[in-house]
Amino acid sequence: MKNYLTILVAFLLAVPVLAQDNMTVPLIEVEGFSERKIAPDEASFLINLEEKAMKVTDAVQVLNKKTELLTNALKKAKIKDYKLIADNYSVDVNRIYRGGTQRDSGYVARQSLRVVTNSKNEDLQKIVESIQGAGDMSFNLHFLISEATQKSLENELLAEALKNAESRALLIAQTLNIKSIRVHRVSLEAQPIARPYAKMEMMRASADAADAPPLFNPDDQSIEKRVYVKYTY
Repeated sequence: MKNYLTILVAFLLAVPVLAQDNMTVPLIEVEGFSERKIAPDEASFLINLEEKAMKVTDAVQVLNKKTELLTNALKKAKIKDYKLIADNYSVDVNRIYRGGTQRDSGYVARQSLRVVTNSKNEDLQKIVESIQGAGDMSFNLHFLISEATQKSLENELLAEALKNAESRALLIAQTLNIKSIRVHRVSLEAQPIARPYAKMEMMRASADAADAPPLFNPDDQSIEKRVYVKYTY
């Protein structure tokens, strides 16, 4: 508790110092921005499973059976380079509201499954067919920029954003006839990466539609980086 009070006091003392610093030090404040537009390199099939039963064991067994069916279907199709990820598992009481009253009616088990692979994988259609053949499942398909790709571009984007901030500050200084400037403070924004994605929602296909393969044509996506730099003169 004592440590928390010490940190709080230090923060309260620092706030007026920072405010005074901004008032007394001449500053040029600019935002630096960088962006890359690249094709998504990851395809993620999201499947949400749900099963209701009067007993927990019954709901869990059916859920596990559906997961097993999908696992076997993917293996049977001999799909290359994919990961099947199971998460968000939960079992809750199934509450029903009728006529303004609430009553419990067994349990509901939920599980999220993700089939993740390369966006250029030639077996994307096989994955679709495997999901459709594994049972009464619906899924969403998202095309994304993988975490590895994002990390590989992070330093380049940061350097470009800082250069962009510098060029803006120099333009301001030259326009206002300020002879020299130097960096006073730099802050990075925890900027969420914009991820517009091509999304395909599919239910279990009918016999007539089964012969028509879905189109996979995701648009380019952008990765952005923003910095805020204060220059003094």
